[in-house]
Amino acid sequence: MSNIVRLIIACVVLGAAVALCAFGFWGWGILVLFLGGFVLLSYFFNENMIIAQWFLRKENSDKAEQWLLKITDYEKQLNKSQHGYYNLLIGLIETRKAPLKAEKYFKKALSLGMKMSHNTALAKLSLAGISMAKRNKREAQMYLQEAAKDDKNKLLTEQIKMMKGQMAQMDKQQVVRGGYRQF
Repeated sequence: MSNIVRLIIACVVLGAAVALCAFGFWGWGILVLFLGGFVLLSYFFNENMIIAQWFLRKENSDKAEQWLLKITDYEKQLNKSQHGYYNLLIGLIETRKAPLKAEKYFKKALSLGMKMSHNTALAKLSLAGISMAKRNKREAQMYLQEAAKDDKNKLLTEQIKMMKGQMAQMDKQQVVRGGYRQF
């Protein structure tokens, strides 16, 4: 359902709630007010994205993808502030299938912007992992530094440390492959 339609329905239902309360039907008015609030809330937070996030937390990316595919045109169905989060979720799902193809979704999520800094840090951390898979150490270090800066709540510190350790191992592997002798 389009966002404009949701907003119109919410206004009509909230208007009906006010009218019911004005005519003395307080019980029905409060019930309709909660219903209108729920419809208005769905304008700001799309239910398909909330359910997809829940399935991603439960490690069920197939069902999360099914719920995200129900959003056919995200520019019309989602609030503008949710466009970045939609691309982030698509990128996280795509990472589990084909990690190198997820890069465009993470970059688009960063360009559209996200309000929460830990989500920005997650996108940059994922881009660092993709850069490491491509053997692009300079870009991976840049994304790791930016992810560490954006992780203000220290939710991703363990993952950042682990990725830095993997990058150090990547340097050791290059030395062995480069033909240096080990004594």
